[in-house]
Amino acid sequence: MIRTNHHYRNAFYGIALIALNASTQVGCSHATSEERVLTPVRTAQVQNISTGSETRYSANIVPNAQVDLAFKSGGYVESIRQVHGTDGRMRNVDTGDRVARGTVLAVVRQKDYTDQREQARAQLARAQADYDHAKLNFDRTSVLYTNRAATKPEFDSAKAQQESAIAALNNAQAVLNESQTALDDSSLRAPFDGWILKRSVDVGSLVGPSVAGFTIADTRSVRAVFGVPDTAIGRIKLGQKQSVMTDSFPEPFAGRVSAISQAADPKSRVYSVEVTVLNPRNQLKAGMIASLALEGEILPNSLLAVPLSAVIRDPQQPQSFAVLLAEGNGDPTTVRARPVQLGDAYGNMIQVTGGLKAGDRVVTSGATLVKNGEQVRVIQ
Repeated sequence: MIRTNHHYRNAFYGIALIALNASTQVGCSHATSEERVLTPVRTAQVQNISTGSETRYSANIVPNAQVDLAFKSGGYVESIRQVHGTDGRMRNVDTGDRVARGTVLAVVRQKDYTDQREQARAQLARAQADYDHAKLNFDRTSVLYTNRAATKPEFDSAKAQQESAIAALNNAQAVLNESQTALDDSSLRAPFDGWILKRSVDVGSLVGPSVAGFTIADTRSVRAVFGVPDTAIGRIKLGQKQSVMTDSFPEPFAGRVSAISQAADPKSRVYSVEVTVLNPRNQLKAGMIASLALEGEILPNSLLAVPLSAVIRDPQQPQSFAVLLAEGNGDPTTVRARPVQLGDAYGNMIQVTGGLKAGDRVVTSGATLVKNGEQVRVIQ
């Protein structure tokens, strides 16, 4: 039974009748006392459910590689790669298109960068000329100094000029290389064969360094990522074969365990495991939900469980879970928050590994509308 957020309360009503005349004044008021209406809730008993089947884990399909392609050289986007659309006309490359490694996806305006490169080339030419002149002067002075026709200070001065010219030449070459790199970086290229997952720019967009223009994914192989508790992590080994099932295809996909986390997630307390699956026909898409069963792992014949609707956040520890335990069988009934430890979900039931015992009554409908220690009315 769904209850609205309004509390059913009797409000105070004040009724005053005032009559004024030259000699008398009569006042009368009446109020009713406030009476609280109990919140109706439904309860269910904590019970053992039968399973006796293999444990299945839910997995998320992620690409083998996925990157956000960001611009290194800023400017206005001048062009975006054109491809044939379904109507035969040319259009911008977009989500769902496959691109080859090295494909130029977008180009920012290059005039500024070509001008900088030409300036760097001119500086390099001037530095080269200065170096040639300094080297010629040093060679001549060195010969004269050997024949005692030049003094030691003249020789030292010519040598210093040559070394300075060499430094200036190297610096000019570095500036040219840097300007060429900036020009090359004005084109955004695909780093590998893959699929465009997202395009974030259009012609005319002003982009700066590190602004992402595209998201590209390599799905020639994918990874099925899932979490397992510490009781099952010992049965998983790197390289072991593992089948992966999806609702989209009737046949399983063969894969191998490629990664096992060495630390449990601090919130879920499960270990992340990855199964790599070859995907040459691109059947498995990023974001698909898959399932798998660890070989040899069978659920117990029965386990303690409560309805999923009974689980709430622990009022004392928001990162943990709790249920509202109904105390006694009378009406009204007081509910108390009880922290619980949870296991796996089975349909609309979830395993309870600690905090409850069979026969306990928990609130299943209206649990989010009442507070710890509040009195409620239990309905059938």
